[in-house]
Amino acid sequence: MAAVILQRSRKKRLEQGHPWVYKSEIDRVEEGALPGDLVEVVNHQGRYLATGYYNPASQITVRIVSYKPIQAMDTAFFVERFTDCLRHRSRFVQEDAYRLVYGEADFLPGLIVDRFGDVLVVQLLTLGMDKHRDEIVEALWQVLQPKGIYERSDVGVREIEGLEQVKGPLYGDCPRHVTVTENGLLISVDIMEGQKTGYFFDQRENRASIAPLMLGWGEKSGIRLQELEDAEAGTRLVPVNKSGKEVTFPYWDGATVLECFSHTGSFTLHACKYGAKKVTCLDISEHAIESARENVKLNGFEDRVEFVVADAFDYLRSQVKGQEERKARAEGKADTSTPLAPGTGRTWDVVILDPPAFAKTRKAVAGACRGYKDINLHGMKLVNEGGYLVTASCSYHMRPDLFLSTIAEAAEDAGKILRLVEWRAAGKDHPQILGVDEGHYLKFAIFEVRSKV
Repeated sequence: MAAVILQRSRKKRLEQGHPWVYKSEIDRVEEGALPGDLVEVVNHQGRYLATGYYNPASQITVRIVSYKPIQAMDTAFFVERFTDCLRHRSRFVQEDAYRLVYGEADFLPGLIVDRFGDVLVVQLLTLGMDKHRDEIVEALWQVLQPKGIYERSDVGVREIEGLEQVKGPLYGDCPRHVTVTENGLLISVDIMEGQKTGYFFDQRENRASIAPLMLGWGEKSGIRLQELEDAEAGTRLVPVNKSGKEVTFPYWDGATVLECFSHTGSFTLHACKYGAKKVTCLDISEHAIESARENVKLNGFEDRVEFVVADAFDYLRSQVKGQEERKARAEGKADTSTPLAPGTGRTWDVVILDPPAFAKTRKAVAGACRGYKDINLHGMKLVNEGGYLVTASCSYHMRPDLFLSTIAEAAEDAGKILRLVEWRAAGKDHPQILGVDEGHYLKFAIFEVRSKV
């Protein structure tokens, strides 16, 4: 096996557990190292450090797969790794849908495997993994015996590795739509045309964390519990409105919720499960809204969800503008001869912002900050007093401190005081190697929103 010899002056990242060797860290490569093949990585003194696969076309020239010498990435190698992946997920996730393989964090860089019940969706992101497609499929079958394995390697990162984007069935029966469960909810996933592998498992625990936000809003609407005498049932504790009439709507104590960037409507479903009164589910994609609509129907929540196909930035701005106009009219500071734009000026008890990555490169960070500030500023303006802003970023280059400072700037401009209630990252099926900052991409926060005046 050919060796890659590292420079004397390099930083000791590899010894600290980082699985990437950059081209700039390499002193020389022995003859016989072929693209996609395994190589041994040694320091300038010739001491063995790790084994990884090699691609001279990539700035990440070696990706580490083992810190002990191995001879091949054969079927037995993948069976051992997949068995370990399954053991970890079985301990932390009591459902049949999750991320089974999470690349570097599972010591399988360049490989993603998502499990949707008895169907697996695979992404091969690098040359080193692409060359072992057959071994990967065979090992997945040995470990899980799935009914189908579908490939979704239709991602631009493959082109950096000198590979074409591809997708299609690899084994067995692969239906386009697969129904799975998450936190007790039914989710229909489009594995062929949905984003990435069809679903984002990394927010599973975060979606469940909104449960405490969904109840306790009836009092603000003037509804209170009161004892009533019933000839048949005796004394009952029932909700009554300001007029003393019994409220029969079962979700009278629930929050009103706006979910932006809804994708498949996952936060909408959880909001309804935990008792929300009414949810506005918004996405710019017709396909995404149709997926969300199907999932809402699957769970029987149709009577509490409205769907909006719109650009979230435009929608939030229009609602804030309508809100400001209504306030100006109430104070006698605006022309009331023309009607307000219909459907504008609404507010919600909980606003949820879960956008796609705004900063996919370091150069895009400045623009991303403007985007995150914009949506959070307008989002928090639409939260009812004492309500909650739920906000996330999946941009790795948007570091946690920068994300929080951007939201703080938005709060200052909006005249709001935010109390951080919860701060979270990706779920337990997305483990992170300590010291590998690239794995710390997801930021998730819940803020209570109050006005300064």
